[in-house]
Amino acid sequence: MGRWSRALPEVNLLDLIPKRTIEHEIGDDNLVTLLAPRFKSAFLRKWLEPRLKQPFLKVKLDEVGSTVWLLCDGIRTVKEIAEPLRERFQDSLEPCYDRLGAFLQQLEGARFICYLNYEACLGERNR
Repeated sequence: MGRWSRALPEVNLLDLIPKRTIEHEIGDDNLVTLLAPRFKSAFLRKWLEPRLKQPFLKVKLDEVGSTVWLLCDGIRTVKEIAEPLRERFQDSLEPCYDRLGAFLQQLEGARFICYLNYEACLGERNR
């Protein structure tokens, strides 16, 4: 382990509550298109985005991704999101928790979602 790395306590992903941090559109086919801002800097957003034809990058999701995105409402835990997914997609989504976890990791890495109770989960682990 390097001198700059620090060990974070493990948190159970199923206990976290994902919340959307960007806007989205729902198309005619009921599939979600995410609208990610082109610039993260407030300065660039203020001065360059008004001059662009499309100030957002559009990320189109498939049926499973659209369902997960709409269920990430800031109220349901990851475990509560997995239950309707299993009912709707049945065997085509197995292993459900692994695929859901990987998708949520990608969304969090792109900063499209955040977890509301992450700090609370860390606090419980430290007790």
